[in-house]
Amino acid sequence: MSRKGNCLDNTVMESFFGHLKDELYCNTTFLTVDALIAAIHTYITWFNTERGHSTLKGLSPVQYRTQALAA
Repeated sequence: MSRKGNCLDNTVMESFFGHLKDELYCNTTFLTVDALIAAIHTYITWFNTERGHSTLKGLSPVQYRTQALAA
């Protein structure tokens, strides 16, 4: 790295991985790596399209974009 690391650089990813661990891994056992990879892909799709976000006033990203385009 060419500059001093700043803890704010990792805030978004740390938050995402915290949600991933709490919502996907908690009390779950994956028998194969392929099952884990499939679950992570499904979770990321759900997280980016359907999950309500507090910064979007409880709307999912798709609902928020649709609302913004309709206005």
